[in-house]
Amino acid sequence: MKECSKSIARRLADVNFTSRYFVGHGADIGGKPDPLALYQELFCRMEGVRTWDWEDGDAQFLTTLNDNSLDFIHSSHCLEHLADPREGLKHWLRVVKPGGHLIITVPDEDMYEQGQFPSTFNRDHKWTFTVWKPQSWSDKSLNLFDLIASLDSAVDVIKIEQLTATYRYALPRYDQALSPVGECGIEIILRKRPAAEIEARGRWQRTAEQPSRELRIHLNQHRLDLQTLKRANTETAPFTNDTDI
Repeated sequence: MKECSKSIARRLADVNFTSRYFVGHGADIGGKPDPLALYQELFCRMEGVRTWDWEDGDAQFLTTLNDNSLDFIHSSHCLEHLADPREGLKHWLRVVKPGGHLIITVPDEDMYEQGQFPSTFNRDHKWTFTVWKPQSWSDKSLNLFDLIASLDSAVDVIKIEQLTATYRYALPRYDQALSPVGECGIEIILRKRPAAEIEARGRWQRTAEQPSRELRIHLNQHRLDLQTLKRANTETAPFTNDTDI
């Protein structure tokens, strides 16, 4: 319940969400009834986010969205409802521009389903997810490492995180997503590599343009300071001086 809302305070504490991930125009796949658009004003570089739900088409294919048309895709607890999550991720990646991001949350099978599938907490779940483990109790389990590895070379994996901060391991079997804090999920951040970066086998493409004079002065001073420290301490090997302080 309200899984997107639960994530907002945590995401606002991570500058990457405001400065890199939620930047420009995006779509919130399966966003109802708790859309990211409710919180657009909190992410200062987000110019707009469209809530894309069942009335817009099949979330597995996104046929109404053009290739390379969005700066980001957000999806909170939708991937587990798709017939084929692999196919879904390929199309979600398709519609994001090079350099754009996919911000996806799925339920963790051990934190949410807790050993029973079909899910007793959400009958529409078609899959369970784990970050990775050699064997699962669920015959519909998807390892996220394997799932992401099945995508093409455009995928740059930024983060895969099990969201355990508000999970209460001491409770008996219970749907902790019903609480106002329990996320019970895994957050995935993927970036779509530009073509030049793919051709360079993942090496980031650095700009050839020099920064402003003020920035050059300070960055060069960092380098000069390091050189000064090295010259001032040429006779003593590092981390050997254990005299009294």
